[in-house]
Amino acid sequence: MNFAAIDFETATSARNSACSVAVVEVKDGQLFDSYYTLIQPPGNRYNYFNTQIHGITREDTTTAPDFAAIWPELESHLRDRIVVAHNARFDMGVLRACLQDAQLPLPHFAYADTVTISRRAWPDLVNHKLDTVGAFLHIDFQHHNALDDARTCAAIPVYAGRELAVDDFRRLAERLSFRIIPFGSRKGGIPR
Repeated sequence: MNFAAIDFETATSARNSACSVAVVEVKDGQLFDSYYTLIQPPGNRYNYFNTQIHGITREDTTTAPDFAAIWPELESHLRDRIVVAHNARFDMGVLRACLQDAQLPLPHFAYADTVTISRRAWPDLVNHKLDTVGAFLHIDFQHHNALDDARTCAAIPVYAGRELAVDDFRRLAERLSFRIIPFGSRKGGIPR
């Protein structure tokens, strides 16, 4: 069970407004490494609504690096991996918009959605929001803190794999019938 989990928080409704990101790497079903950083969004602009959700403010990111500056480190945690995110469409959209805004090439990795994984593994939950799934798995975390959310997201395939006696992410995808999707349009298929 080798993969990474990613979570972004955004400063506004614009997808390119990432203000924090975290990646948690899982190796052999165990937490192996993690990365977290604040990011200065374009113009260091924030919407009140977003700040109320995650608590990050303009003051927090005044001296933070922009996305282009953090990208080399962030990419090293994603390249050639399978990456999961809870509601992956959102996080992959943020990543794509930030890359486009910084005029950076798309990296090679593939991704899967832990909302789908949790729906297939535990269909009887009242819903499959991250806080609901985290509570079901008895994970104590601060929702909308990127690092806590990435850790909780990473736990979903691990717990599902344990319940199904599956120790490989690709076999978990086959067993639960969820897709592993290449990111971007680069050729090379899905990372091994």
